[in-house]
Amino acid sequence: MFKKILIANRGEIACRVIKTARRMGIQTVAVFSEADRDALHVEMADETVCIGPPPTAQSYLVMERIIQACKDTGAEAVHPGYGFLSENAAFAEALDQAGIAFIGPRRHAIVSMGDKITSKKLAEEAGVNTIPGYTGVVRDAEHAVEIAAGIGYPVMLKASAGGGGKGMRVAWNEAECREGFERATSEARSSFGDDRVFIEKYIVEPRHIEIQVLADGHGNVIYLGERECSLQRRHQKVIEEAPSSFIDPETRKAMGEQACTLARAVNYQSAGTVEFIVDRDKNFYFLEMNTRLQVEHPVTELVTGLDLVELMIRVADGERLPLAQADVTLTGWAIEARVYAEDPFRNFLPSVGRLVRYAPPQEGAHVRVDTGVYEGGEVSMFYDPMIAKLVTYGSTRDQAIDHMRTALDEFLIHGVSHNMSFLSALMMHPRFVEGRISTNMIAEEYPDGFHPADVPHDDPALLVAVAATVHRRYMDLYASISGQLKGLERKVHDEWVVVMGGEEFPVVIKPVEDRCLVTHDGETYEVVSDWHFGQPLFRGSINGQLLCMQVERDNITYRLLHRGSQAEVKVLTSRTAELNRHMIEKEPPDMSRFLLSPMPGLLVRVSVNAGDDVKAGEELAVVEAMKMENVLRAARDGVVKAVMAEAGASLAVDQAIIEFE
Repeated sequence: MFKKILIANRGEIACRVIKTARRMGIQTVAVFSEADRDALHVEMADETVCIGPPPTAQSYLVMERIIQACKDTGAEAVHPGYGFLSENAAFAEALDQAGIAFIGPRRHAIVSMGDKITSKKLAEEAGVNTIPGYTGVVRDAEHAVEIAAGIGYPVMLKASAGGGGKGMRVAWNEAECREGFERATSEARSSFGDDRVFIEKYIVEPRHIEIQVLADGHGNVIYLGERECSLQRRHQKVIEEAPSSFIDPETRKAMGEQACTLARAVNYQSAGTVEFIVDRDKNFYFLEMNTRLQVEHPVTELVTGLDLVELMIRVADGERLPLAQADVTLTGWAIEARVYAEDPFRNFLPSVGRLVRYAPPQEGAHVRVDTGVYEGGEVSMFYDPMIAKLVTYGSTRDQAIDHMRTALDEFLIHGVSHNMSFLSALMMHPRFVEGRISTNMIAEEYPDGFHPADVPHDDPALLVAVAATVHRRYMDLYASISGQLKGLERKVHDEWVVVMGGEEFPVVIKPVEDRCLVTHDGETYEVVSDWHFGQPLFRGSINGQLLCMQVERDNITYRLLHRGSQAEVKVLTSRTAELNRHMIEKEPPDMSRFLLSPMPGLLVRVSVNAGDDVKAGEELAVVEAMKMENVLRAARDGVVKAVMAEAGASLAVDQAIIEFE
């Protein structure tokens, strides 16, 4: 077995690989950019090597520096994680020439499956179901329209070298096909240096379901069941689970066998994933093969009891797989939620900064947290904004969902915006709970974006009871301060008014021994908790129902977070509540005459000039962010008064680009 391996990656996946290597008695080498000098994976590894400046093109993507780091440290093998160089055939070949093992498949498999056109042709030759479409290279927009007409709308235009949702557009008619071709080729060129695009039939009500495969160098190939990855936002996975509530044993077997057939066709060795798109009638079609470890691999590990990273390492060292297909069993249910530093209430804009508070839920039999950050660390602007992968397990799907809801409530992050309200909303959504999901679900359920009103609390009385209890404890504390003047001692009354969301909830709050009785509208809530002042998590029970709620105090306001619902609450005396009704709220400035950048990014193009008449829907500007081009269009007819930013400018969020008369 290898004595030392280098992890050519960063963040949570680097930490994940280090944990398995440490358990196997293998020493680890972490590489890092100057921005990651204090990162968690650097702290965890046995040895570290700096490989360059923060931009990935000058550090994590420079294979020569990584190979030199292997030579300098004596690392015998490299685990690439996912992203970066994980599916780079030239990197695998360079390692081989340097006598360093690549913990992944051979070059031929990477090349064959790395190109969507080539991989689809290979899949067809191997007898794997494929989506109807045109696998040749599309010459231009007119050629795209001609092909789409032959296939029949809707169609999907996809970059041949694409991935991660980049270079991908759906067209429902001829006009959208022309524009989709231009956008897809442009994004493909900037993201991958390859502007080839192909076209295939777009599947209505699709599910994205993938099969995990494992293969060794001795001809053994097995599949480890499926993962349901249909909950996506703009082609990016948000929630994954294993198994799928939609797939029956017969379909699972058929998909698994086809995945193994494809793996054998390219002499695959290592862990890999064959992705399928499945329609509402359980017809499945090959999408692509990822020749690496997947972000969502933990859900497969929890339901199979296998460590995929360990098996990758053993296969790379020449060992046989320790199990056959008959030995694979799926037990229980696992769900993964991707926790990102982004603001779901501002169109999921990335957030960067320091993690002032970071306390993930405690790991155990039902909760797993894969992370690469720590309290006091930074979320960098240079890399993917993932904070952690939160994974829960239960004997049934309902149990796994319930554990996820609780774990999200317990996950504490301050300092950057995060998407846990959105994740909680999905966990509570009837369509998700019932398993009626598709890759279109998020777009269908939140067509105008995600807003605080999209997550109303199912029982506001719980928020009222917790806020009342916390406030009463503060008031009792203040009343117990020594040295008060006789006859003027502070007295705490039982009657209060909880103000939340513009509504008033008159309550009576009575502390009784170790609990608090909160009465509202004729109903009494018995609140039991050992919460102490300053604690950000309120753990306890209300009328015997266990709960965990995040509580933050800011002057006289309590911010509560529970089940994705956020509330700002005040607990006032009756007289103060009466005066509060007359408080004037400052209105934000009117910015309706300006086109504002919805995100930080590069202004690729301004399509209008001062004095131009514009019509609703007309293109005004194109902003590139995270390698994606975003077209900004006119919301209504108008006249351009001034252009306030030029192409090539780096824009901040809400920076004015155009002013209208």
